[in-house]
Formats: sequence, structure tokens, C-alpha cells
Amino acid sequence: MNRVEIRPVDLNGDTRPFIRFPWRVYADDPHWVPPLIMERKEFFNPRKNPYFKLADVQLFMAWRDGEPVGTISAHVDHGYQSVEAGTGFFGFFEFIDDIDIARSLLTTARDWLRQRGMKRILGPFNFNTNHECGLLVDGFDSDPLVLMTYNRDYYPRIYEALGLQKAKDLYAYWLDPGPMPAQIARIAQRVRERYPEYSVRPVDLKHYADEVELARVLYNDAWQDNWGFVRLTDEEFTKVAKGLKPMIDPRLCFVVEHDKGDGTREPVAFSLTLPDFNQVVKPMNGRILPIGWWYYLTRRSKVDQIRVFTLGVAKAHQRKPIGALLYERTWQAGLEMNIKGAECSWILEDNTRMRGALEKLGARIYKTYRIYGDDL
Repeated sequence: MNRVEIRPVDLNGDTRPFIRFPWRVYADDPHWVPPLIMERKEFFNPRKNPYFKLADVQLFMAWRDGEPVGTISAHVDHGYQSVEAGTGFFGFFEFIDDIDIARSLLTTARDWLRQRGMKRILGPFNFNTNHECGLLVDGFDSDPLVLMTYNRDYYPRIYEALGLQKAKDLYAYWLDPGPMPAQIARIAQRVRERYPEYSVRPVDLKHYADEVELARVLYNDAWQDNWGFVRLTDEEFTKVAKGLKPMIDPRLCFVVEHDKGDGTREPVAFSLTLPDFNQVVKPMNGRILPIGWWYYLTRRSKVDQIRVFTLGVAKAHQRKPIGALLYERTWQAGLEMNIKGAECSWILEDNTRMRGALEKLGARIYKTYRIYGDDL
């Protein structure tokens, strides 16, 4: 067998081979959704992605007989060092069905992290929990929804053969359409009666910068105790929000405000539900031109699935069931829009409060994503 060669990728050079490699892995996979090449080029550009100011990142590609056969990233996220010092990440781990190729890539990532003082490796993160993350280990029979990962079904087998072990499972729940669950309607009504100082409003796209700022503050507060959480900087959050704006439908996104009794209202919770634009992007095969934009604009109204992307309550208000107000409004919106189904993701396996709330709604786990780790 010819030798596998691992080469570093110059982030300031041509990243197209790295970006294009998944097309080889997933060429015959009916459930893979190709990313937009233009977006990926910007994502991997250190001059355009603020993440590169906050981490040391190296991409690698595996080659054999002059052909690309795999990719991986190794990165030290400086923000995560305050959470779990000495832990480095890997991501973008793609490979043909060959354990020797996967081993060569992972060994290279391990060595790179070890040379930078890391004691443990964790992933896959593309690049951290604020981005796409987790390896799909169950639920290969349907397409991923917007901003969720997907991989071939042989990946978990090879991960485990390489000695990687489960660190945490992330669940995607599925909700079928139907009447509003009586329990949610009852709890929401009780909140309105008992806590009339709380009210719900849709997001205001005309004042998007203001909405982004309140979402940033709430996000960093509400998620601060979550496993794997890395606080987003102002620049990162602004970048993420810019990318999300074309996907946001104000009928699906809400803010809970608290009347402080002094004439001011304080945002204390928000939810962001996205139309599943993967249904539109998939046939574009990664390209916006020459007809990609036309297809996107003419087909976006056909989207009939949604993903509950983010729902959080400020820490000081988490003892009150005000999340029910967001569940109720989102459910009502889905019915009015004739949505055929909703994914709620991702949910940590040990987030019993959120899992319990979803299961009361009738949601079921239909996909499982896994974060793996190992000592270096």
C-alpha cells in the first residue's frame, strides 16, 4: 500500500482542496447537504473570521498517490482554556473508509496539540460549541437540518477503533405537527396570570443591531454554565448574526421582556428558530452561481421544516417557567406557517430540564451526536 502523506494547509493560501474534499467522501450519499463553497472560503479566511484571533488553528490534508483522502483540523481555543485547561480540539475530520488514513490524520493532530502543551484532545468541533459540532452516531436515515453536522455511518466505527471515547452526547429531538399540547398552553397561561410583568414580542429586523446586542448578552449569560460553553466575543457574535440574518423569519423568533416597574423593559429570554434552508441549499451543490441565487430565492418559500436553534432564559429568571411563553408562540407560528415538522437541537444529554420540557411537548430523540475525547 502506498504511503499516506499528511500536509499542512496554508490558511493564507489556497484552501479550496480542503473545502472541496467532502465532495469525494459524500458523492453517493443521498442525505449529505453540500456547504456553500463561498461561505466556506470566508469561514477559513483568518482575515474574515474573528475566531482566528482567539485560537491557534492548523488544517491538515492527507494525500495518497497524488489524491486527497482526508482532512482534519487541530486547534487550541484560548477561551476554552479557562474552562478545561490543557484541552485541545480537533474538527473537520473527514476521510475515506480507511483506518490507516484516519489514524495518520488523528496522530498528526494529536502531535500538533501535544507540542503546544495540550494534555487532552476533544472533538469534533468545527471549531467549538458555538459552531457545528459532534459526530452523528445514530439517525443516518434523513438529511441534517440547517447548521447541523452529518457524516458517513462508518465514522463512529473508525473513531472508536482509534481509541477515542465518548465525552458527551448531544441529542436532536423531533416534533411532529399537531394541536398545541394542553400542558404547554396551561403553563403559559399560568405564567401570564401569575407573572403579568413578562411579555413576548417578535424580533424586530428593522433594529437588527439592537436585537443582536441583546441576544449576545442573553446568550453569554444563559449558557454560561453549559458543558463546553465558550463565551462569544462581540466581534464573533456580530459575525454569526450577520450570517444568520438572511435565514431569520421574525414569525419564528421571539424575545421575552420583563417590566421592571420603573417604565423600562428588560429582555430576559429569547428564542431563535430557523427555517430549514438545507432544503433549498442541498440542490445548489455548494454553488451560488450561475443559478444558485435564483434557486434560493424561488424555493425558500417551499421550506416546510424548522429548527429550534436557540432558546435561553437569563440566569436570574430561570426559576420561573417563562420558557413556556416561547414554546407556545413558536408552536403557534409553526401551525400558522403549515410547518411539517421541527427539530430541537442540540440538547446536552444531561440537560434534564430542557429534555423534560421537550418530552412533555411530545418530542422524541431522532438523532444522536457524540463528542469524543482522549488523553494525549
